[in-house]
Amino acid sequence: MNNPLSGKIAKYMVSGDSISKGVVLDEVRNKYVVLEENYVALLQDKLKGVIHNTARFGNTLLKGIGHLKRDVVNERPDVVLIEYGGNDCDFNWNEIAENPGGDHTPKTDFNVFEKMLIETIEFLRSKDVVPVLMNLPPLNADQYFKWVSRSNPEAERNILQWLGSVTKIYWWQERYNSTIVKVAEATKTKYIDIRGAFLEHPDFTRFICMDGIHPNKDGHRIISERVLAFIREHYGFLLQDNEPAPGLG
Repeated sequence: MNNPLSGKIAKYMVSGDSISKGVVLDEVRNKYVVLEENYVALLQDKLKGVIHNTARFGNTLLKGIGHLKRDVVNERPDVVLIEYGGNDCDFNWNEIAENPGGDHTPKTDFNVFEKMLIETIEFLRSKDVVPVLMNLPPLNADQYFKWVSRSNPEAERNILQWLGSVTKIYWWQERYNSTIVKVAEATKTKYIDIRGAFLEHPDFTRFICMDGIHPNKDGHRIISERVLAFIREHYGFLLQDNEPAPGLG
């Protein structure tokens, strides 16, 4: 099959949220910072061509698609890596803590997320851009529960009353992750199994920050290695060399 990317120095764009931005929790200062050796930066060192990283902290798919359409028209990339879902599936935990008996909805409705993901893929293809999806790293439900409740006993009780079980946090995120895979298969879009890369490690939580959701420095290495393996398999000519990426010890 003729590959539309062969024989050229490709232009890449990353559209996503804080994970692709490289945001990690500085656990000494207890604040979010941008990791210099994030997965996009690690990839840039291996790829021919330049990566334009448009990811933003707090981005949902609904927020990101507007920026993406503008950026694609202006930048004319050949490939766009799409990384969303972590914020889309999230809730306003302060509101839940204050009113555990109320009706609470995620930032992006489950069905809207699926519909918008499909529309994003269709838009990119209409512009002769190759879309590639990325699924979600697993979260550490226990740590995330502590983080969103700020370890406040009353908030913990109220949030747990609404949740029913802390494990529901993992289950809910998994639904959005499964939708990404479902959309990839339905639209015949390639996707990179980031979640699987983490879950190959029984102690995968050591690759997640103390907030329970952002990959740490080693987590970003895992992401970069899985993306490189994907590129090597499908688009090896885009790599500067064919040396295998180093594994984690």
